[in-house]
Amino acid sequence: MASLTTTATVMEPEISRVGLLDYGTRLRRARLGLLVALIPVLMLFVSFTSAYVVRQGLPSLDPRTNNLIRDWIPVALPRLLLLNTFVLLVSSVSMELARRQIRARAVMETNSTGTGVSSSDPTRMPWLGMTLVLGFAFLFGQWTAWKQLAANGFYVSTTPSSSFIYLLTGAHAAHLLGGVVALLIASVAALLHRSLKTRSIVVDVTAWYWHFMALLWIYIFGLMKFVS
Repeated sequence: MASLTTTATVMEPEISRVGLLDYGTRLRRARLGLLVALIPVLMLFVSFTSAYVVRQGLPSLDPRTNNLIRDWIPVALPRLLLLNTFVLLVSSVSMELARRQIRARAVMETNSTGTGVSSSDPTRMPWLGMTLVLGFAFLFGQWTAWKQLAANGFYVSTTPSSSFIYLLTGAHAAHLLGGVVALLIASVAALLHRSLKTRSIVVDVTAWYWHFMALLWIYIFGLMKFVS
């Protein structure tokens, strides 16, 4: 009986280390998958940038005069885009706090396996929910900015410059919406009491994707603001 107790005591740390290794391996694989998935997204916006810069210097043929004219007319960006930028940056901070919070809980749960220690924390902040609200606020702000552009007479096909504004902001919003969907999935998984480690991996990968979207938006906003 004593030997069984001793064996169980020795195995508990081993189980904990195996669980932690399994969690770390899954997390690294998920991050690698995200990196691979972000490469085509990055290349897409690189191609948009190239087309944006090249199109500014290209003349077009005026069918009325049969002459080449420069039809690139800079569009005044709505000031709301600056507020949207601030909202997205704040959401990136809250997303990072959510990532660190749930990762700490997942590691604590792994280390406390078999020891009776609970990883629950009733005082934790709802950073994930805050990020969701800010994400929706950003998307709503972008939609409102498009309405302001339309109210000023700039539609998708009004000028080449307005076409690129809608293209760049719309493509970014579509990709950010994917991050919002991932956060919704993580939130539903929490309500369904799914594995904390699995939820942690989903939130971790989504957080890095969210940070990428925030940096990408800063780049897009600077491109539209200063290269026009």
